[in-house]
Amino acid sequence: MPILNRASELLEEVTGWRRHLHQNPELLFDVHQTAAFVEGKLKEFGCDTVEAGIGRTGVVGIIKGNRGEGKTIGMRADMDALPINEITGAEWASKVPGKMHACGHDGHTAMLLGAAKYLAETRNFAGSVAVIFQPAEEGGGGGLAMVQDGMMDKFGISQVYGMHNAPGVPLGNFSTRKGSTMAASDTFEIVVKGKGSHAAAPHHSVDPVVVSAHIILALQSIVSRGMDPLESLVISVTTTHGGDAYNVIPMDVTLTGTVRTLLPEIRDFAEKRLSEVATATASAHGAVAEVSYHRGYPVTFNHDNETDFAIAVASKISGENRVETNAAPKMGAEDFSYMLESRPGAFIFLGVGDTAGLHHPAYDFNDEVIPYGISYWVTLAETGLAA
Repeated sequence: MPILNRASELLEEVTGWRRHLHQNPELLFDVHQTAAFVEGKLKEFGCDTVEAGIGRTGVVGIIKGNRGEGKTIGMRADMDALPINEITGAEWASKVPGKMHACGHDGHTAMLLGAAKYLAETRNFAGSVAVIFQPAEEGGGGGLAMVQDGMMDKFGISQVYGMHNAPGVPLGNFSTRKGSTMAASDTFEIVVKGKGSHAAAPHHSVDPVVVSAHIILALQSIVSRGMDPLESLVISVTTTHGGDAYNVIPMDVTLTGTVRTLLPEIRDFAEKRLSEVATATASAHGAVAEVSYHRGYPVTFNHDNETDFAIAVASKISGENRVETNAAPKMGAEDFSYMLESRPGAFIFLGVGDTAGLHHPAYDFNDEVIPYGISYWVTLAETGLAA
């Protein structure tokens, strides 16, 4: 089955929605205009139920099929943008300084709205489709907020599916894998406390800058010498803050960073060893390290049966030779993981061709991929809810 004719017919209209959203980006849970736009469209389409305010600013629409009773399948898109200044120069560039859709959430929302319009017109399935529009994917945990608000039970969702665009992957190609497909994302802060002094008299100090340098290097040994090289672990120190003057050795230095893992046992190991290495290294130099470790998004874990189903649907749209079924896991994180912890489902990537990378100020969603995304969602619903 190629791209659905109706999906191609919707391209111009859905592109207009996407570019409107791109011009009006909002961050985290503060997606009130975007949510209102989505809510208005879903009501316009004639969805049987439209409920806003789930997970603070999320929106869910329910579309009932005309082929009798059945289960409910959830299909999710994210709505929030990023705190980035756009440099695309597009006619539809962000109107809001310091905010832009640099991850394609505008495209995700527009494609799912296009699928919702199609499904509300045809209703060629049994049971119901829940179209889920989520806030705060970019670090706010909006997926968890919607789950904690009882979304799955309230709407009787039995399976849930997600999709993300993939720059650098040929237009219309799909990729996914069973099991761990995106990493857990944790953060840490290490405050190294030493003894300050005049920079010309370092022997009177316990220099936290030097100690911090040793800690940064020592943390890398956790991966290079403490881990099976066939396992996945990333430890990155990303900020260093200490001192205010060129001629003063400060009292303390603060390091922050991120840890990415694909397995629960590796996550436990990394948290334990990071604290041990930091505190022991500081102690060896006469300083003290205070470590705070925060667990963020869990692993995005695709369930076997649902992944097979997602692959079959993608193959209908683009052909088996254009669907990668055992893609390498990504060390980025995704809070769709919370929904997959709550219900079985699968997360899939859709190639958008040769664009700038995600989270880059020159990124812009490729509207040519919209018919592929709509076709995937519609086919997933009609196949998964066949009478």
